[in-house]
Parts: sequence; structure tokens; C-alpha cells
Amino acid sequence: MSDVLGTDLRVLLGPPAMGAHDSAPLDLRIGAGVVDRTLDGPQLLDGRHNLGQALVLRLLTPRGALADLGHGDYGSRLHELIGEPRNETNRARCKAFVLEAVAAEPRVLDTVVGLEFDLGSEGPSELRFVLTVQPVEGGEPLTVGLGVDL
Repeated sequence: MSDVLGTDLRVLLGPPAMGAHDSAPLDLRIGAGVVDRTLDGPQLLDGRHNLGQALVLRLLTPRGALADLGHGDYGSRLHELIGEPRNETNRARCKAFVLEAVAAEPRVLDTVVGLEFDLGSEGPSELRFVLTVQPVEGGEPLTVGLGVDL
């Protein structure tokens, strides 16, 4: 486990699924701590799995959504693509938004190893891509996939 990549609660299913997690079974009452009622206790992610989850959460969070908590620059601009057509112009915008968000993640190098769109698996109103980044701690590059509904 690497302290550089950190440890956090699992909020996404996977890996490998990395889909949104239904928070209904989480008990967030003050004094109760965080308890997942479907498991023996809260699940933690560390190292590369934590970094993968952190990247997905950063990309899915609209930039500015956490401003009231003092994190106004956290997130991405991917939400600006909602309602837009699936075309090359918006793929270019998507790529720019992803690169901008990844550059703000201190646990990865600023230069993205790869960002490829998965045209064959896209639905009529979504963009799907595979992002590969290099963790600052070294080791193998980390790859995450994400679909963005338009």
C-alpha cells in the first residue's frame, strides 16, 4: 500500500465495474459513523484502487459543486456536455475537460499517458473513453474507463 495514493471509503462498485454506488444502505447519522448495512463494515480502498475511484469521482463531480466546502476548483466540466450532440467537436471538448481535471489531481503526473474514445460501445447519447495516467509514485500506469451521458 502506498501512502502517496491514500485510503478512502469505497463509494463506487468495483473495480472492475466502477459504476455509481447506491448510497441507500449507508448509515450517515451523526454518531453512528459510516456503516454499510449490507456488509460487515465499511469497505476501504487504498493505493491504485483508491486513485482510480478518486479520478472517476473527480470527473463525475461538476466543477464548482463543492465550492461551499472550500473546494471550488474540484471536479470537471463534463456536465457542460449534457444535451449536446455526439460528434467530434464534443469529443474534443470532452477530452479537454478530462485533461483539465486530471491535471488538478496531485497523485498523477500532469501528462496523460492515453485518452481514447471507445466509439464501438457508445450509445446514441453518450461518449465513452478510456483514460490512462501515470501515478506520481511510479509503477504501472493506471487505466479507468468512463461513460458520459449527453
